[in-house]
Amino acid sequence: MAFSLPGLGLAADNSFAAPSADLPSAKSQVARTERLGERTEWRFEVAFGKNYSIKLTSGEAELWGTELAPSQTYNFSGYKGAIFTWQGCSLEVLGEAESEYVGQETEYAVEWLNVHGMLETLRDEAAAAGVHGEGPRVLVVGPDAVGKSSLVRSLTAWGVKVGRTPTVLNLDSREGLLAPAGSLTAVTASSQTEVESGYGIAPVSGPTASPVKTPLVYGWPFPSPTENSEAFKALLTHAALHVTGKLEANTDAKRSGLIVDTPGSLNDPKSNYDILSHIISEFSITLILTIGSERLYNDLNRRFNQSRGDDKAIPVLRLTKPGGAVESDASFLKQARAQNVRQYFFGLPQIPLNPHSHSVPFSELNIYRAKSASTSDDQDFKSGAAAEDDDYEPDGASHDSPGALYEKIEPSTALMASLVAIKLCPGTHVDDREIRDSAVMGYLYVADVDETKKRVRFLAPHPQRWGDRALVWGSLPEPVADLVT
Repeated sequence: MAFSLPGLGLAADNSFAAPSADLPSAKSQVARTERLGERTEWRFEVAFGKNYSIKLTSGEAELWGTELAPSQTYNFSGYKGAIFTWQGCSLEVLGEAESEYVGQETEYAVEWLNVHGMLETLRDEAAAAGVHGEGPRVLVVGPDAVGKSSLVRSLTAWGVKVGRTPTVLNLDSREGLLAPAGSLTAVTASSQTEVESGYGIAPVSGPTASPVKTPLVYGWPFPSPTENSEAFKALLTHAALHVTGKLEANTDAKRSGLIVDTPGSLNDPKSNYDILSHIISEFSITLILTIGSERLYNDLNRRFNQSRGDDKAIPVLRLTKPGGAVESDASFLKQARAQNVRQYFFGLPQIPLNPHSHSVPFSELNIYRAKSASTSDDQDFKSGAAAEDDDYEPDGASHDSPGALYEKIEPSTALMASLVAIKLCPGTHVDDREIRDSAVMGYLYVADVDETKKRVRFLAPHPQRWGDRALVWGSLPEPVADLVT
């Protein structure tokens, strides 16, 4: 399976109008200068719909490992971040923020940089070993809102800066990495991350200033692996085969290693340590980094390091939680996912995109709803025995049988404003396992469902039709009602 998504073909005619890329202007105010001492950081939280800009006027600074260019203005909205400086700097700040201050407790940065140095040593050892050398495979675990994704992004940026091409695997379906929420994404980073947009936007969204990133995307349209842990583990097994295969095919990527980001829900020892064990086994993890949980560190250290022999022991390190790591409320996270969907179809302010309209009759669609524990008692779209049992059968079950993970549905207005994933598998004569394991070709937005004319109008990033493909609808991402007018 190639690490690819379809490119965007721009067309002159388009029935959808992109929402304005301009944000409401900030209150009239004069830009202010903030001077930061060595090993301090400027922490800020900006609400959605507000303008907030930062310019580096002297010294050096970085945002999660990515250096700020001097005298360039960076704009943020709906964002929480921390700009760190090792030797001190001056920033020009303009706009409204819900919170902004100079953070003094930054011991975590030294720890994170030391981890980067350790990974570089392991990569050098892999290069010295020749064709059989393998770089570090790192698993980052901990509760929500402790800085896991920031750590992964920093390690990736520092690695790219010194000429490495690490592969990042995001297993938190609530976060969209080069894809909307409801995705599990693997991407080999061959170019520097960007200050404003992080890993950037996928090639499905159009041209970018940086080299094209080609992610491998799988669908998990649920907020947690625990919605169906057996199906999640089976999907990981399948994904591990393709990720490992890509690493074997690219010597630089193989030596640069793998960094795996995980959802905070796996921090629960009662129900989810078996999923962590599965990840460690399937992706051949060689180093575990824990943040924000002393219990998790000790449990994993005892299970994977101290209790094993020297040849099988996996080092487990405990890192400091960044002082600026704050928990986001449900409303903020939902708005962030909606913003991610908008960017997928309409791009960024500096890279506007032109999505395409497709009107498709019901008879040409094969739409499947991904079922979870939360939908097992919901009778909408249920039929017969499919509503009786929601236990998944790992060996694959027909989507019309009891225990099926997917059920085929007739399009209805319940789909409106939702996203559906286009799977790289046929839409007919396909079983649960094939739908589950197939990579995602791209996403469609359901703009309108006409039950009288029996047609569905989709918003798509590509001008061409997707053919006979299975379309999967789940609980993530949530419907975005105001995407089109």
